[in-house]
Amino acid sequence: MPVTAIIGTQWGDEGKGRIVDLLAEDADITIRCQGGANAGHTVINHMGKFALHLVPSGIFSKAMCIIGTGVVLDPSGLMDELKVLENAGVDTGNLIISDRAHIVMPYHILFDKLEEQRLSNRKIGTTLKGIGPAYGDKVARIGIQAGDLLDADVVSQKIKAAVEQKNLILAAIYNHEPLSAENLIDWAIENGRKLKERIKPTSPIIRDALSKDKNILLEGQLGTMRDIDWGAYPYITTSSTGAAGLCLGSGIPPTALNRVIGITKAYTTAVGAGPFPTELFDTTGEFLRKQGNEFGATTGRPRRTGWFDAVAVRYSAQLNGITEIALTKVDVLDGMETIKVAVGYKLDGAIIDGIPHANRMDDVQPVYEEFEGWTGSVNASSYEELPKAARRYVERLQELVGVPIRLVSIGPERDSIVENPYLVAA
Repeated sequence: MPVTAIIGTQWGDEGKGRIVDLLAEDADITIRCQGGANAGHTVINHMGKFALHLVPSGIFSKAMCIIGTGVVLDPSGLMDELKVLENAGVDTGNLIISDRAHIVMPYHILFDKLEEQRLSNRKIGTTLKGIGPAYGDKVARIGIQAGDLLDADVVSQKIKAAVEQKNLILAAIYNHEPLSAENLIDWAIENGRKLKERIKPTSPIIRDALSKDKNILLEGQLGTMRDIDWGAYPYITTSSTGAAGLCLGSGIPPTALNRVIGITKAYTTAVGAGPFPTELFDTTGEFLRKQGNEFGATTGRPRRTGWFDAVAVRYSAQLNGITEIALTKVDVLDGMETIKVAVGYKLDGAIIDGIPHANRMDDVQPVYEEFEGWTGSVNASSYEELPKAARRYVERLQELVGVPIRLVSIGPERDSIVENPYLVAA
């Protein structure tokens, strides 16, 4: 049962999409397992450049692509995304949607915006895509599933019950006009009609694939430091971003998972508020932002930038049982005279082991190790052709994180990757 999970090891934006796009060439099924349209996966290949938000990054291959049960799905956004792909000549007939995936309703987007406005300077910094409210309704047992869209009576009953509650909250907390249940029911039924052929029970498909030892690729969204349980709470997303979360969101039993690839950027970036120990506020940070084109694929917001945080990546590796790492954007560091890596944290004057409680993350001081810079990594066609200083950097990161760095990305294109033959065991 060759099942591979692709997860982010940092704060998100590590380049998961391009690795999924690469590995999907050999996959039978790719599954987007959690999250919603609040983060984008950028893919550059022979068909062009694409920012995917809900569609699995394996859509350019012959693999079946599944939007899994753990995803919260904005139907309108999905259809817009499919239209862009189809206009570019991409065959989207291999995409199906789990009938258990939850729907991002228009009122989820409204509540996301209203709550961020209410919080003002204490806001989380969400993408205002309704993701948190949609997961909130899922947990509160008043969510709308994709399968509900196919039954007018069922979806009408559920929406009426949800709107009754929403209108009480809108009046009491936000002083907002009430929602129209009828308009929302029409919206849901119409989207169900448009997506009818794609919405299917996915469990039988997955059981069959596992029984036949098919190659399955699980695609995660965001990174470990945004995980609902293990991230820098409350500045997190509302789903489980790690390997275990991908199993739950896809319907893959944990015992079937035999490879976990941690996608890791050669420096660190983050979007939104919250702790970021290695953040740079100087010209170096701006250099990384410009050279790396660090702007959100979903929001266009400038990403916060910082040095590589080995403490956070080691934490992610241990938490998720990562078996190997794909290191992205090494080429962005070309031209820097010196490069730093956070090898530890100091808190209250003492070196600590690992990640502290989230409420102390803002208080840590990174302990840095400095490295000689390099130029010319973009010109390498093999690992051995990388500049010597770049190889030293990669091999030191292996030691610090305790996981082999198998793939090294030196450009955004699908084939701009070299394989590291000098793997270091954990």
